[in-house]
Amino acid sequence: MTTEPLQTPIDRAQGRSRAAVVRDALGVGVAVGLSGFAFGVTSAGAGLSLAQTCALSLLVFTGASQFALVGALGVGGSPAAAVAGALFLGVRNAFYGLRLAQLMRLPRAMRPLAAQWVIDETSAVAMAQPDRSSARLGFAVTGASLYLLWNLTTFLGALGAEALGDPSAWGLDAAGPAVFLALLASMLRGRQETLVAVLAVALALVCLPLLPAGVPVLVSALAAPIVLMLHRRREASP
Repeated sequence: MTTEPLQTPIDRAQGRSRAAVVRDALGVGVAVGLSGFAFGVTSAGAGLSLAQTCALSLLVFTGASQFALVGALGVGGSPAAAVAGALFLGVRNAFYGLRLAQLMRLPRAMRPLAAQWVIDETSAVAMAQPDRSSARLGFAVTGASLYLLWNLTTFLGALGAEALGDPSAWGLDAAGPAVFLALLASMLRGRQETLVAVLAVALALVCLPLLPAGVPVLVSALAAPIVLMLHRRREASP
């Protein structure tokens, strides 16, 4: 006769906690991964080949930067402006990486591989966890599910772009940026962050009809130093 080891309340709580982390991570990975379909269609509509579109998702793997790149190219922007805008949006991942390095403390050999998955969604899930083990689990599950699904749906979207026609008629060109804005909105907790976001939007909208495609997003980066300068002047004033 065999007996199963008794589970303590702590063991059961940890089991439920890990299950909850996996559930939430998969939810984010699947929900956002499906928008890779929109990127595939949008990229093909901008004139990129199937191989170029898939290479962007495999190697770049940061939705906002990918959409910025193909969006600028699609409206006739220069490749230099398109790449500059994409790189600017991708810089935030470096700051995520600094925070995640302290939080997860991965073995040195795993860090180059994990760096490929440092994006908004994996960072949000990992940082929401109460301990290092849960953060590692949330990061890994979100990253794996999102990477696989994003690349699969990118391929399917680019492959079926001709059948769908104009992506803007379906609203697919707005799906990826909408997901990015939804994630960003949840991070706007303080007054300064909100002011930076509002000013960045205002700058981009003002510059949109005046400057070449891809440049307004670079101008919007001025919002952060402007708000910081005003804040310091306010603190320095008597």
